[in-house]
Amino acid sequence: MRIHILQLVLVQSVASIALYAQETQAAATAAKPAFVFEGVSYFHRWSMNDQHEFTPGGQEDLEKWSDMITMNVYSNAHDGDALAAKANAVLENYKSHNGTVLRTNSVPRTPDRPAEHFIAVVFGRSNFIEVAFARFKLVDGAGCAIVYSHRIYGEKVGDQMSAWLKDNGPKMEKMLMEWNDTPSPASLRELPRKAARLKEAKASPSKI
Repeated sequence: MRIHILQLVLVQSVASIALYAQETQAAATAAKPAFVFEGVSYFHRWSMNDQHEFTPGGQEDLEKWSDMITMNVYSNAHDGDALAAKANAVLENYKSHNGTVLRTNSVPRTPDRPAEHFIAVVFGRSNFIEVAFARFKLVDGAGCAIVYSHRIYGEKVGDQMSAWLKDNGPKMEKMLMEWNDTPSPASLRELPRKAARLKEAKASPSKI
């Protein structure tokens, strides 16, 4: 009987140590900036499957943030045609979720750079307006979507968003399309996973 009790205590201790190690790793990941965009440090907040979300310091609440970068990895998109198909599918998804498409653009392939694609879209909701700038590119042989999103909360904030877009829209597109310090698909796969947030997913079609 003592042996069985000792074994049970040992198993529980090992499980506790493993859980502690996972929590410590997650805390360390959250404490260290994942990257810098527009001079702002972004921290990893959430990952599930091939979708990853990052927000600046002070925007830890994923139910109410102002700025977010979402990265989606399309591991089965290995060439320009497959990447274009993903971009077109996302564009149609945006439209089906009542997104107002502001701009689309494709950067032609060059001898040393695959083609890329860009979509800017606005989503109006009852309590906020969200604008999303999505860049589609091949990274290490895998298709990636890098989406910068900005929200303004309130019931009647259309004029505020229009003013923000006038002041920041072209600049944000240029910065996103020129940004080369994105995390690699391999590094994204190493990020800790968390349970899905269904409420947020439904509220944010730009994440898909």
